[in-house]
Amino acid sequence: MKSNIELKKIAEATIHEESEAITSLADRIDDNFVECVNLILQSKGRVIITGIGKSAIIGSKIVATFNSTGTPSIFLHAADAIHGDLGIIQKEDLIICISKSGETPEIKVLVPLLKLQGSSLIAIVGNTKSYLARQADIILDTTVEKEASPNNLAPTSSTTAQMVMGDALAVCLMEARGFTTHDFARFHPGGALGKKMYLKVSDLYKNNQAPQVQINDDIRKVIVEISSKRLGATAVLDKDELKGIITDGDLRRMLEKNQNVGELVAGNIMSINPKIIDSDTLAVKALEMMRKNNITQLLVTDKGKYSGVIHLHDILREGII
Repeated sequence: MKSNIELKKIAEATIHEESEAITSLADRIDDNFVECVNLILQSKGRVIITGIGKSAIIGSKIVATFNSTGTPSIFLHAADAIHGDLGIIQKEDLIICISKSGETPEIKVLVPLLKLQGSSLIAIVGNTKSYLARQADIILDTTVEKEASPNNLAPTSSTTAQMVMGDALAVCLMEARGFTTHDFARFHPGGALGKKMYLKVSDLYKNNQAPQVQINDDIRKVIVEISSKRLGATAVLDKDELKGIITDGDLRRMLEKNQNVGELVAGNIMSINPKIIDSDTLAVKALEMMRKNNITQLLVTDKGKYSGVIHLHDILREGII
């Protein structure tokens, strides 16, 4: 049984080993890598990524990254490929084969069949003298000095290197295509990540009522408006022009400072220069403004005119935080 101190040292050593493997990978970014990126950019087909064992799992992850960043990709398990799934490959597709050794039996069976398809074969391989490397049109070298696992057995540093090489390809392809946050949002419409990219203030505040009083309205009307609309604040207008905001906090401070409130009107207690946000702004920007100013609501304007209120609770309900 390992002591706590020993376990911490093992974990630290593992991280250092894999970190060194990734650092050395940068030295292998050469003309082959650039050629690979350009080949994918010029391709009219998809990227088919294949592998066996742990490399297959890494291949699935790279496919997911490619698809989410604008490079259409499909994962093809090497074992399934030689049992009928080769039919998934189309004429203009590119093939990336991932393997540490480049010598596994399934890869040796698969590679000649892939070559018969006439597609370009890219190898992400940890042995540049292997069978896979010799057959590939382009080699991306992911050789590691040793695995981080005891006795240099379980794939650890090698699979990390494979994944990082895939990420390097994905990021280069994104940059080359001018992939934007709007593009990213199109591929990530679900969950908090997608909502941060596309959900706008206009999607949220319209579900609320639009509390408002006129600048000369009495305090009773102000209290009723804030209470009935349940947003903790009301806008103060002079006809159609936005002049300020009154919050629950403003009402409390008014009561603390004034003995006689019967003669006060909205204009006497409002905060001028209220924090406002345009309805077309991303909701995540509204959240940033609330956090920065330590407030829970913003007045919303549409084409310069007051339209309503967005509350922190509106954003919380969408799971953006």
